[in-house]
Amino acid sequence: MSTTEIERPDIARGEADAAAATLLIPTPAVTAGRRERRLALDATPVNSERTAESELDDDLDAPRRPPLTVGRGSTAWVLATISLLCLWFVAYAVLLTPIQESHDQSALYDTFRQQLALETAPLGGDIAPGSPVALLSAPALGVIDVVVVEGTASGDLMAGPGHRRDTVLPGQAGVSVLYGRQTLFGGPFAHIGTARPGDAITVTTGQGVFIYTVTAVRHAGDTVPAPLTSGHGRLTLVSAEGTGRVGTVAPDRVVYVDAALKGDGQPTLAGRPTAVPMAERAMQGDPSALLPLSLALPLLIGAVVFVTWARARWGGWQTWLVGAPLVLACLWAVSQTAVQLLPNLL
Repeated sequence: MSTTEIERPDIARGEADAAAATLLIPTPAVTAGRRERRLALDATPVNSERTAESELDDDLDAPRRPPLTVGRGSTAWVLATISLLCLWFVAYAVLLTPIQESHDQSALYDTFRQQLALETAPLGGDIAPGSPVALLSAPALGVIDVVVVEGTASGDLMAGPGHRRDTVLPGQAGVSVLYGRQTLFGGPFAHIGTARPGDAITVTTGQGVFIYTVTAVRHAGDTVPAPLTSGHGRLTLVSAEGTGRVGTVAPDRVVYVDAALKGDGQPTLAGRPTAVPMAERAMQGDPSALLPLSLALPLLIGAVVFVTWARARWGGWQTWLVGAPLVLACLWAVSQTAVQLLPNLL
């Protein structure tokens, strides 16, 4: 046997051992940049797994968002709170005020019907604001059996149309003026601008049932009707209206509907006010609502603080069971007073 034939098995065995050792030797760490390391990882076999060290390197190389400072966090919290309050106020004004007005109208209707039956409905003199004084119906104007209250301040018109206190009551000799909202709280006078001469308006008071006929629709700057002669009566409906696409939600002018009383008017009683404060005039807010608003806001803040503390102390569902009605009640009180700062005819 030759020497070469004896050495070949040894050489083959050595090459196999070297190949096995190569597989066991770990690949040296790549010290190049991130792109080269990514290419090296992509070039590895499919069945290989990434080591914890490579994952840690990727996490360290990934860009990190800077931590939120106390000032930025407080600013974000305040802005989010203001946004939520604004959304709530819009929802209250658009969706919830009609429900509130409907509830108030139902209660006023029952009260006024009882007063008519007992003949105790107010006929004049000093009438408390918010008291029912008449029942108004004008189908052509979208007004059907609406109770009119005494007073025209923004808070009075939350319950329905209001009677201006320095004018005679409907059905009496002279000019009687009624204010009504155009959008909020059901918008009882939303369509009076569509009145046409000859449309009928029926008013029921403690002195009887009276029928008026529309004579004109006018705006600020238009010719004012001539003074009435003795014994005649006139009813003037007042509301707001706007122009353009946003006219419904943002009225910017006052509309008047004049109607003449059929027949003679009833006599008036002494003791009526001769003037009204600025808050009871057209398109005016009620600044007296600032005091209750300043009291309602701390209650709302206190309710929020209480809910935050209770959630950390009690837990989730227990806190919402007790805190949600409390926060909603405070929100309702704040919204109800804040809306009185808006013009009374909106």
